Amino acid sequence: MRTMQRNDMTTPTLAIHGAGGGAWEWAIWQRVWQAQARSFVVPELMPAAAGLARTGLDDYVAQARAAARALLRPCLIGASLGGLIALALAKEVEASALVLVDALPPLGVAPRPPAKAVDGDIVPWASRRRFASTQRALPDADAPTQHYAFRRWRDESAAVLREAADGLAVTPPRCPVLVIAAELDESVPGEASRTLAQQLGAAFWPLRASHVGLLVGRRAADAAAHVLAWTQAVTLTAIP
Repeated sequence: MRTMQRNDMTTPTLAIHGAGGGAWEWAIWQRVWQAQARSFVVPELMPAAAGLARTGLDDYVAQARAAARALLRPCLIGASLGGLIALALAKEVEASALVLVDALPPLGVAPRPPAKAVDGDIVPWASRRRFASTQRALPDADAPTQHYAFRRWRDESAAVLREAADGLAVTPPRCPVLVIAAELDESVPGEASRTLAQQLGAAFWPLRASHVGLLVGRRAADAAAHVLAWTQAVTLTAIP
């Protein structure tokens, strides 16, 4: 019996945002997916019931797990902290593909990201934000986008950042994996992304952008379109 190949247009995508961010980070990517009539689900990671200061990495992982389990073999995409979470869940939820954008590296991958100075239980990225800091973080975005991001940063749990910096033990997934490293990234060493790709047997794309620039910067739409094409190629389904 001969088999044919087709794109599985029903494969949903679940995108997980990074620390201090939110679902808004994925707005450009979501429009790219929707233009091709593809599902692109973006959950908002929320503080634990006990409050942000008592929120741990497990709380975010549990929320992402619930969102992934509501979908059938989703393609997982994660950025920064969201990348670490997506990697931790990919095998468990039987992801059809995994895309890691400047993902925080799991346990056993070096070099580690530079440690952030944290004073207290909450990192005040929103309550003490400064526009100059957003400009430095997004040099590859125009002024309106920088203002858009500046108004949307949120405070983050220091415990979450400490746990992520220490590294999370993960089980490598069986699905195709793409690791993207922003060459202007000052948060995640490019060599760590390259090492992670090697360990996972993943495709590796170094792209000239900042840590968040691939999501909201000038190259975000092009990056999203290329990733969508990759996911369509690797999620081909054999049918009789």
